[in-house]
Amino acid sequence: MGGETRVMPSSKDYPRLAAGPVGKEIHKIYADRLRQFTDGGQYRAQGLLPKITEAVASGPEHIKLSVYSPPNLSRPLFEEATKHAFKPTTVGAWFGPSWSTHWFKIHLTIPSSIASHSHLEFVWDANNEGLIYTEDGDTIHGLTGGGERTEWILPKSWRDRKEHTFYIEMACNGMFGNAPGGDSIQPPDPNRYFQLHTAEIRAVNLEARALYFDFWEIGDASREFPSESWEAHEAQQVCNRIMDTFIAGGGSKESIIDCRKIAKEYLGNVNSHKVYGSDKKEIVTGIGYCHIDTCWLWPFAETKRKVARSWSSQCDLIDRYPELRFCCSQAQQYKWLEQDYPSTFDRVKKKVKEGTFQPIGGSWVEHDTNLPGGESLIRQFLYGQRYFESKFGQRCRTFWLPDTFGYSTQLPQICRLSGMTRFLTQKLSWNNINNFPHTTFNWVALDNSQVICHMPPAETYTAEANFGDVKRSITQHKSLDQDKTSLLVFGKGDGGGGPTYQHMEKLRRCRGISDQVGLLPRIKLGDSADDFFDRLEKKVEDGTELVTWYGELYFELHRGTYTTQANNKRNNRKAEILLRDIEYIATLATIQTEYDEAKSYKYPKKDLDDMWEDVLLCQFHDCLPGSSIEMCYDDSDEIYAKVFKTGERLLKDALNALGFDDDLGADSKLVALNTLPWPRTEIVKLPTTLGLSSYRLAHSTGPGIMDIRPLASPYSVATASVKEIRPDVYELRNSQYRVEVDNGVITSLYDLSLGREIVPKGKKANQLVLFDDKPLYWQAWDVEVYHLNSRTELHASKTSIAENGPHRASIDVLTKISEKSWIKTTISLAAVVDNASSYLEIEAEVEWQETMKFLKVEFPVDIVNTQASYETQFGIVKRPTHYNTTWDMAKFEVCCHKWADLSEHTYGVSILNDCKYGFAVAGNVMRLSLLRAPKAPDGHADMGRHGMKWAIFPHAGALDERTVRKAFEFNNPLRIVGHRSSSSSALALSQDVLSTPSILSCLHISGAPNLVLDTVKRGEDDADVSRGELPVKKGKNVIVRIYDSLGGKSEGVLHWGGLDVKGVWRVDALEGDVEDLSAYIVDVEVDAEVGSKGRGKGVKVAVRAFEILTVRLEI
Repeated sequence: MGGETRVMPSSKDYPRLAAGPVGKEIHKIYADRLRQFTDGGQYRAQGLLPKITEAVASGPEHIKLSVYSPPNLSRPLFEEATKHAFKPTTVGAWFGPSWSTHWFKIHLTIPSSIASHSHLEFVWDANNEGLIYTEDGDTIHGLTGGGERTEWILPKSWRDRKEHTFYIEMACNGMFGNAPGGDSIQPPDPNRYFQLHTAEIRAVNLEARALYFDFWEIGDASREFPSESWEAHEAQQVCNRIMDTFIAGGGSKESIIDCRKIAKEYLGNVNSHKVYGSDKKEIVTGIGYCHIDTCWLWPFAETKRKVARSWSSQCDLIDRYPELRFCCSQAQQYKWLEQDYPSTFDRVKKKVKEGTFQPIGGSWVEHDTNLPGGESLIRQFLYGQRYFESKFGQRCRTFWLPDTFGYSTQLPQICRLSGMTRFLTQKLSWNNINNFPHTTFNWVALDNSQVICHMPPAETYTAEANFGDVKRSITQHKSLDQDKTSLLVFGKGDGGGGPTYQHMEKLRRCRGISDQVGLLPRIKLGDSADDFFDRLEKKVEDGTELVTWYGELYFELHRGTYTTQANNKRNNRKAEILLRDIEYIATLATIQTEYDEAKSYKYPKKDLDDMWEDVLLCQFHDCLPGSSIEMCYDDSDEIYAKVFKTGERLLKDALNALGFDDDLGADSKLVALNTLPWPRTEIVKLPTTLGLSSYRLAHSTGPGIMDIRPLASPYSVATASVKEIRPDVYELRNSQYRVEVDNGVITSLYDLSLGREIVPKGKKANQLVLFDDKPLYWQAWDVEVYHLNSRTELHASKTSIAENGPHRASIDVLTKISEKSWIKTTISLAAVVDNASSYLEIEAEVEWQETMKFLKVEFPVDIVNTQASYETQFGIVKRPTHYNTTWDMAKFEVCCHKWADLSEHTYGVSILNDCKYGFAVAGNVMRLSLLRAPKAPDGHADMGRHGMKWAIFPHAGALDERTVRKAFEFNNPLRIVGHRSSSSSALALSQDVLSTPSILSCLHISGAPNLVLDTVKRGEDDADVSRGELPVKKGKNVIVRIYDSLGGKSEGVLHWGGLDVKGVWRVDALEGDVEDLSAYIVDVEVDAEVGSKGRGKGVKVAVRAFEILTVRLEI
């Protein structure tokens, strides 16, 4: 012990003498060397790139070209285009201008000199988009141009030395439109021309191409793995060995094969989809996706072709790479494909059935979620889900909306009502103030409904499938404590395209590195997006607790989209209201036929579907927000004009069926139509064509028909008046308010009944202000916080009395904005009817010819609260009025709908509007956004004449149903119609139940003023309504949508008066039965508000705070 000597054997092979000096590799030098191998620079000829193309055949001997150029920027489809004569053309010719189309007929003959090569591709490049067709008119795949997606693998059967014919449709636009220079968001150049610079047959060495991807990914590993890791050093050594072997072999085919053997040491076998077959657990799921903006830097018509190009490319790629699972959203795009490219649609249907092509999202388009009304959000899913179910036999379970500019607080509830339990987005990664803290989490709506939300940590929906994208899928994952898995969404996007073969090859190698070397997160292809979310849901079922995020996902960027393209936003608001009224009146007209067999009115389902699909289309997330080129708004103007024309016809037809007449004459029996579900009493202005006194009193004690009476009626109508009390200082007064207007601005708004001044001393309400508006880059999208520093007050140039009572008092204020722009505002105070709450109304006409300016109107109020309330879809969002934290400050501009409110416990002020969405409350200053003037991507955005209205609605006490109802009324003016008194059955339902009037008053709610009966429509699949997309249901059904507008659990009664209701069901947003409510049917006294005697029926309804409740009444 302790004294033994241990003899170690010596190596007989280790040399005794040094052969020579060996130095340490200088890491940076050997790293920088790698780019020589695949670089297009001065060493290109000695590198790998020339070895990929083995031979080329071109020229008219092998490729004969002829062209047909349709006139007037038209876009004829294949059948029409190929009827025309084609003229010879050549490589090198130029084609244009922007947005034009050129059809090429190609006669191709493969020469014997390259026919023996194993892989031949036809390459076409004119730096613009295109689509390859067979001679029979079937699409093959799309072309992107500019070196991307320019090749088509030629059929082996074409090596018969015979001439073969195919077609290419050229679109004279790039993937991102036609912006001049390198800035894609600038207005498009209308005179851009494209040169066809490549049309040739190439023989490709697939081993050389594969080596290119081997080297790319191993090189990325050497650069992106941690510098201290052996994996990074090993990758660099492998790359240098590859280069040395290639050089030693003179770049021969044999040396390329040897190089691939070296690469295999690091990658493993990556030559097929079997690389994903190992049993090693993956944590990243790769999903192919093709984001196609339905309009943006190109018009709707071009999107239809982008869909055909992109999806035919994906069908082709799926055949070549069986591991690809491709998903795409937007039912509208599927419908366009079905209409214009039926054979391509059949290819897609086949892939859907096979499970490789996944319709996803459930919505009609990838819509904006800030600006559309609540019913529009539901219809996005109703129309989307019904389309997917009717065409593919399945509904979507995952809401997919990666690129919208913020996410409304009620989306989780609407998703759950529409059959979806999970949600994918990533746009919040663009936040420019705060970093959103979660990747995978439960997102909770106002009513406590939740969905699982996943935001891919690679922070893109157009990943290039690079090594770094896979790596970031974990290194940027913010929810690793709960779950480490993630989605990688890859593929060319925005302008379409989707995954490429390059993406597929790179991902195979990433998986190989994970299995062979480790350290890189292991990615799996072959599963769908739904598979990924299914696993997440299973983990939650098994006990995984995901963090929660309550309320809106506010996007800290693109705040200007609440205001840009004001006319488009106005059209959206008006169209939504029109559709609501048509469905309500048309539903009641069809019910009436149950009681009057002489009536033959039919619910106009097709016209309503067309209107809704058009409105939903224009709610796409680059159209309604205002971030598209001018051509898109030319299109949307035409679409809305068609919607309004159709809508007025449908409304007139439905009113006629109920015994009303829109064509008023001096002998017409006038009534006002109230389509809101509560009573209204208002002073109305009659059409001037009637030759009657301007103002009358419209009165009712319930919804529906309102009598129009002379103002000398027994109902108390106090007067309104205006007078000039000092030079340029006017006083408006009614029985509730005294308003002082000094040089065009409101310096006093005094509540007479409560003795309360609303405008703080020395402050000015209804003050127009102008801001300099130059965001960091995204002009139409953004307004930055620093714009507030440029506030400039606008001063009135002329003030005068426009109308002096007794029923309405008004002041006209003309304000010069600049040499080219002005705004005329009319400040009006109406007489108070029967002590009903009134408001101060402002109507504005604006001539707007500004550059990068932002027009707003301010209302300082004597109210203190750290939170303001804003109407959102089916509820209220409360946001800070202070800048305590960066999260608070980030909300310096927010979205609201019909109203915003700042209230204390004892008093408050609401600002109502009829077409605006941008708002802010900073301290006690309420600020409504009116107009912007960005110059990109639409160089003429918002230029021209605008009309808009807003109102100041003070109220005693805190925010309540008075504001909700006033805002509805402000946006739903009464409609004056004539009533044909000879139509005895038009209005009466059943004399023993309703003594007077109207089927129009039968549906309403009692017992809970916070509940709003928002929508009345017919069942989608009723026998007399259905268009046959889905199985027909027996009988007639009325769908009624109710929501809690204020945030309080409530019980009320849904009345239907004397309607013969056979059963009542709670249904989801897709109108599927959820619960039989027939047990809750009750006998009710006809509500005193309705002004009728007798008894009727109704159903008790219990509604959670901010819940959306949909009820089906079987008639």
